[in-house]
Amino acid sequence: MSNPYFQFKQFTVWHDRCAMKVGTDGVLLGAWAPVEGRKRILDVGTGTGLIALQMAQRTTDARIVAVEIDEEAATQARENVARSPWADRIEVVCGNFREYAAKEQFDLIVSNPPYFVDALKCPDKERSQARHSTGGLNYDLLFRRSAVSLQEGGLICVIIPAEVEKMVTDAAWEHGMYPCRQLNVYTKPGKPRRRVLLAFGLEDKDCLADDLYIESSAARYSPEYIALTSGFYLNM
Repeated sequence: MSNPYFQFKQFTVWHDRCAMKVGTDGVLLGAWAPVEGRKRILDVGTGTGLIALQMAQRTTDARIVAVEIDEEAATQARENVARSPWADRIEVVCGNFREYAAKEQFDLIVSNPPYFVDALKCPDKERSQARHSTGGLNYDLLFRRSAVSLQEGGLICVIIPAEVEKMVTDAAWEHGMYPCRQLNVYTKPGKPRRRVLLAFGLEDKDCLADDLYIESSAARYSPEYIALTSGFYLNM
């Protein structure tokens, strides 16, 4: 049986009642999304609450709303938040982002969205449902709702499989959102690109791109990966 929780340096995430467990994707997004000067943050599809907790750790006074459609996951996210040092700054909302009516706009939206592309389907039924639910979150919905939820100068940041980059950037463009930062993630040198971290804004300007290798050629974590995630992982 897998461990029912994941211990980070400043908080613990229990994930035994969530279809999507703590994974590298969420940690990368939570560590990479630019938070400087951000006061109002929305985490769409929070799952365990991991990324919302990372946002709280990386800021001093930002208010964070974490939306989750699955009731059991939302309950566990609330429990994880309540046990953390930032319970007073994170609100977990159980609901569909399609119907979520924010009381005010946000200057940062983060999301580790479900993978709904056929080629990426996984065999586990619950995880597959969490990733592919046609009634839940997809890229068009994410950008359509985010475009009206961001204040001027705001950003939405996502992590996606490399295979769907064009689909995602096209969906963003359809709703007047443009990439401004990009991080291409590789497991190690010589391997194909695995994930892409993207930040989109409402202004069309040059996109700053960089590469990240999780492991170095010596089969150890790369210095860049350590620098990005060492604030969270216990053994970094």
